[in-house]
Amino acid sequence: MCSRFIETWRHRPDRLRFNRNEFAGALGDIGTSLPLLVGVTLAAKLNVASVLTVFGAMQIFTALRYRLPMPVQPLKAMAALVIAQGITGSVLHGAGLAIGICMLVLTVTGGVDALGRFVPLAVVRGLQLGLGLTLASLALKQYVASDGVAGYALAAVVFLIVLALFGNRRVPAALVAVGIGVIYTILFKTGSLPRDWSVHVSLPQFNLPAGRDILTGFVLLALPQLPLSLGNSVLATGQIARDLFPERRITTRMIASTYSLMNLVTPLFGGIPVCHGAGGMAGHYAFGARTGGSVLLYGAGLLVAGLCFGSVFNSMVGAFPLPVLGVMLLFESMTLLLLARDVLNEKHGFVIAVVTGLAACYLPYGFAVGLVLGTALEKVSARWHIAFLSPEPAKST
Repeated sequence: MCSRFIETWRHRPDRLRFNRNEFAGALGDIGTSLPLLVGVTLAAKLNVASVLTVFGAMQIFTALRYRLPMPVQPLKAMAALVIAQGITGSVLHGAGLAIGICMLVLTVTGGVDALGRFVPLAVVRGLQLGLGLTLASLALKQYVASDGVAGYALAAVVFLIVLALFGNRRVPAALVAVGIGVIYTILFKTGSLPRDWSVHVSLPQFNLPAGRDILTGFVLLALPQLPLSLGNSVLATGQIARDLFPERRITTRMIASTYSLMNLVTPLFGGIPVCHGAGGMAGHYAFGARTGGSVLLYGAGLLVAGLCFGSVFNSMVGAFPLPVLGVMLLFESMTLLLLARDVLNEKHGFVIAVVTGLAACYLPYGFAVGLVLGTALEKVSARWHIAFLSPEPAKST
């Protein structure tokens, strides 16, 4: 009986695994999430221990809920506004509750499902295309270029090694890349490492945002973030989950519900607003993850860092070479770009996806504009039969 149970458990399709590939996949999203995490924490003057602990706990929750490499990321539009404008932590926490309530309403009323049916696949592919272009631009213009000539040389070496090992299940590329980054830090950035590594246990403190902070956060942060969340965090993430794991039934309502739940909890304990992300899943998958084990490992590491080493975390992250993170981010972006290949051979879908992607990448509030523009083009072309945009008629055989 016991042996039969163990054998059944070992072959469960949703079993969490903790092998070297899952560990490598756990590093696939650090190029996106950690810089934003640190940037928002510093800009809003948040408690580092609380931010890390809650962020790690949300990763673990998501890993157990989906049992897939479905990571948690900081809300990007909110993060950018907080860093650029110096918005306070109390308003940020209010914005987290506000957007959690908005997503809860959309989930309960069925608005998210209606949106999923209304928005065409080509538009979703365009949003993924735009995100891939945005991440590639960030990797090449900021991360790789951050250390001058030495950074370019380091990035070139890491890129070639990752390219040679990409997809290798025996020697995961992400582990090698991070190992090179650690060696580079020890050799050339020793002075940037923290001197005090003693353990100081810190627990998150309960914090209930005031009503005025919720209202201000809704206007300043939640409204600009909501279209991006609907496009990337819900629709695009649901689509990439179905692309990579077609045997699992991941719906937009499931993703919206956990999005809502996380943002109803994180602000109450000093955490930052979070979401799911197509880029994060692509990063985990690209570097070897196939189960939620990678996300659980990532979350456990952040949880320990927050509980025990919150005071030295910023120095640790700041010392790691950004060119290495840039290379990992570049491969994450390429995984996203490749998802658009199913519309490349179709003129109609290709045009819609490119227009949506370019708008998402290059226009202010690009994901909101791309979502609306791409969907409008799709609906108008179908109704008025615009020659350049309309689907080509099927050829008779």
